[in-house]
Amino acid sequence: MSSVGYLDAIVLGVVEGLTEFLPVSSTGHLTVAEGLLGLKIDDPAVTSFTAIIQFGAIVATFLYFRADFVRLALAWLRGLGPARGRHHAPDPDYRFAWLVILGSSPIVVVALVGKDLIDGPLRNLWVVAGSLIAWSAVIWWAERNPRQEYEETELGVREVLIIGLMQCVALVPGVSRSGATISAGLMVGATRVAATRLSFFLAVPALTGAGVYSLKDVNTEVVGWGPMAVGTFVSFLVAYAAIAWLLKLVAGHSIAVFNPYRIVAGLVVMGLLATNVLSAT
Repeated sequence: MSSVGYLDAIVLGVVEGLTEFLPVSSTGHLTVAEGLLGLKIDDPAVTSFTAIIQFGAIVATFLYFRADFVRLALAWLRGLGPARGRHHAPDPDYRFAWLVILGSSPIVVVALVGKDLIDGPLRNLWVVAGSLIAWSAVIWWAERNPRQEYEETELGVREVLIIGLMQCVALVPGVSRSGATISAGLMVGATRVAATRLSFFLAVPALTGAGVYSLKDVNTEVVGWGPMAVGTFVSFLVAYAAIAWLLKLVAGHSIAVFNPYRIVAGLVVMGLLATNVLSAT
């Protein structure tokens, strides 16, 4: 049984933090990195490790958007009070907080129902490679002529549900959760920055749920608490920097700039698989 050491944890922490919020698929990159490190990619202990170190990215998101999260949480709690208060003084933050909750719901249901498929047949490097290439076409289509009409507080239930449903597609390794949600946001008319910020907000429930659920598969014979802590801390540091960089990038650039990398990465993985440098599972 292969085990995850400190160097493995650092490498995987960097990969997680760097790719979690970029539209290049963190799960896909982690799966490839695990294969290159000689780890068994379908070992529940290894998959739980990669889910748990996502807590680092979650903390980075909370810290970077702390003012937004506090404002939304307070508005939501106030909104749970007497209904007449909400009628007399509608609070867009209260409404948006509910939209984030609503948009996060589909992935919870799909992840639980499809767990065996996600952790089984889909956790395959051929799937990762194919998804990296195929989803690039969706990103290209979404960026062809985006309307960019709506800011995040102007989005409605329909738009957020579409984005939430599209997030479920990212359970397929190689698609990219941020790539799916930002593309969906552009398709329903959100500005690129609004779609990206909403992607961050939707990430917190999704990643938290995945991490907590994966705690049951922790096996300290494969991954000790020390490497797990190191991997989580490294992912936090790298993710925080990646968030700031991505927000600056999308303010003036299309996310399709990542497509050449996605396509090349997919082709490289296919080449490594075809030459038996990597094993598909």
